Amino acid sequence: MQHTIEVNGIQLYANHGCMQEEAKIGGHYTVDVEVTTDFTASFHSDSLEDTVDYVTINKIVTEEMKIRSKLIEHVGKRIVKRFQQEIKGIQSVKLKVTKHTPPINGDVKNVAIVIKEDF
Repeated sequence: MQHTIEVNGIQLYANHGCMQEEAKIGGHYTVDVEVTTDFTASFHSDSLEDTVDYVTINKIVTEEMKIRSKLIEHVGKRIVKRFQQEIKGIQSVKLKVTKHTPPINGDVKNVAIVIKEDF
């Protein structure tokens, strides 16, 4: 079976970016996570051990976003790698990291990267 769990709109403040100002000042980010798993057992058991814990997803995202990277691509891949290593039962992941009001020449609301991986 294939089921989906989403944790959307994780709001964070972090210091990612290639410019020194971004390292000092930081900026606002939003992370959306979609994992595919099989939580059939949890239908019957009503037990957290039989599904993917949303708290663990949020914890990994928060911890990795605290570690400075120049590129959101880099931090995104670290998050996906930790999901694969630390959360049992994940079949695939889709991760979106959005950087709000990036310091680029122009009036841009946000930029984002999306990583989709099967395990």
